[in-house]
Amino acid sequence: MSKIFEITHRDTAARIGKMVLEKELSTPAIIQLNKKDSPIIDSGSLWKRTAPHEPEAKKIIILPHKSLPLYTREEIIKELQDSLAQAPPIAHTGAVIHPFTREYPESELYVLGAAKQLENRARELVESIIKLKENTRADSFVYAPALATPENLAMLVYLGVDVVDETLPVIKGYQDIYLTNSGEHHLDRLHEFPCACSVCLANTPAELLKKPKKKRAEALSLHNSLKLAEELRAVREHIRAGHLREYVERQCRARPWLTAALRLVDAQHEFLEKRTPVFRASTLYANTSESLNRVEIRRFAERVIERYTAPELDTLVLLPCSAKKPYSISLSHQKFINALGKYRKYVHEVIITSPIGIVPRELELMYPAAHYDTPVTGHWDLEERAWVGGCLRSYLEKNKYKNIIAHVHGAYREICESVESELGLEFIYTADEGVTQNTSLDKLRNTVSGLEHTKKRGSEKANLDVIRATADYQFGCGAGDMLVTDDANVRAPYPKFQLFAGKQQLATLIPQYGTIALTVDGGMRLREYPFYKVKIGDFTPHSSILAPGVLDADPQIRPNDEVIVEGEKFFGVGRALMSGWEMKECGKGVAVELRHSKKIEGVKYA
Repeated sequence: MSKIFEITHRDTAARIGKMVLEKELSTPAIIQLNKKDSPIIDSGSLWKRTAPHEPEAKKIIILPHKSLPLYTREEIIKELQDSLAQAPPIAHTGAVIHPFTREYPESELYVLGAAKQLENRARELVESIIKLKENTRADSFVYAPALATPENLAMLVYLGVDVVDETLPVIKGYQDIYLTNSGEHHLDRLHEFPCACSVCLANTPAELLKKPKKKRAEALSLHNSLKLAEELRAVREHIRAGHLREYVERQCRARPWLTAALRLVDAQHEFLEKRTPVFRASTLYANTSESLNRVEIRRFAERVIERYTAPELDTLVLLPCSAKKPYSISLSHQKFINALGKYRKYVHEVIITSPIGIVPRELELMYPAAHYDTPVTGHWDLEERAWVGGCLRSYLEKNKYKNIIAHVHGAYREICESVESELGLEFIYTADEGVTQNTSLDKLRNTVSGLEHTKKRGSEKANLDVIRATADYQFGCGAGDMLVTDDANVRAPYPKFQLFAGKQQLATLIPQYGTIALTVDGGMRLREYPFYKVKIGDFTPHSSILAPGVLDADPQIRPNDEVIVEGEKFFGVGRALMSGWEMKECGKGVAVELRHSKKIEGVKYA
């Protein structure tokens, strides 16, 4: 448990943190080892005889180490790691770890050995970093030496690297290579500099080529280092804004191995999911094929199938998505709603969309269903069709309907026809032309009115279903029924629903993200529910709970999740600022931001 490193912002595996020793170091950071003001000191290689470095209590000391080639026999790696484990104790240590090691000593800083050899090796890079992150504490940090360039820095940080250096940009400068965040260029092939730094403003490529080798190398190294620092500032801003994924999807196009790295880390869904907030304040831009594999999209689809329970109605109406969100306020969906008219109480509406998959009407406010934007061309590629069709197929395998109406056209209809054939169902299609054409709307209205309906729900029941579905989505199956009981009612207009039971307010629907925020009374109704709980010691917190005060936390808690906090004589509800597994591992940082709390007669925890 680190007492010197605190994570302040999280965006998947990327994070902004601060390390406080002699001076504060904000990460992700670029360091220059062994400089007088560097907070990290390298004790040197054991392959050569060097004077032992005197430990400094206010610096992190990278223990003496032996670098090995990337492909070294496992027994040699283990023998080396065992020998380094005998190092004398130092207050704050860093350990050099071979990318393929199987053992990880306790340390605050992990240096990825042979990191430079991982360039252009996407699989080895991704696997070594994930293995390192999964086998070390949440508040330790990772240093990848001699690997970062302006073009790959965003990917390194996205994977979870916290510290880099200027080594490779300087080396490139001495090789007459000019770096940008979109790639590298040999100096003799440039006609003008695209940068406006001090080096580029003072020279042209031709002028720089005429300078002596040493001066030219120094100038190019300075430019390359400045570009790396500039890229670092951009990456940090994207983390703060929650846009790093979109930025990485752009940056990875600079090199095929970076695109491969993104696809490989996406395949490690569990690694990314446990580090990804349940919602962001920013729009999710799904601009590339890799966007289909984003955690937020996969998580939404999984929860719709695993947690969501459809209302007991005979008829399903499948509708296309709209550019405006939430769908129900769009012009097209207003036309659908008007066409359904009084028969809307007999049908269940589900929206088909790429890249989200399917969105039940009750969850249309939920992130990211109401928070995404994607290019609209009218053309759906095979991967999109397979993904959306798979979501619809899984939904219809779980939820059974007497009638299925598909008010869709074009690619939407082709997807529906494919699923219809696979499952042996019979869909009724009501849009022979555009879905908003009067003839199509009339056919929708007439079809619904002509069907036999044995089940219906009124507006109050539909409102309660929104809260119930949202609770199940957030907390898991069964939570909605515990919260929304027979005495519950909804007040305030959509989308600012407030759930009451008598005079007690239980929860509020937050339209900005589609989640519900509990009151203490609402939390008490979920007190026997086993999930999304944080247990604390015998103390009374006020506005927030720090990680060291957490005794236990549900490992499925993610940043921004609604959580229930229980102590021996304390009960509260609030919003998680870190994942549940992080709460138990971190030595610093706010774990939960409390909203409401009260003193209670609690129980002792084993």
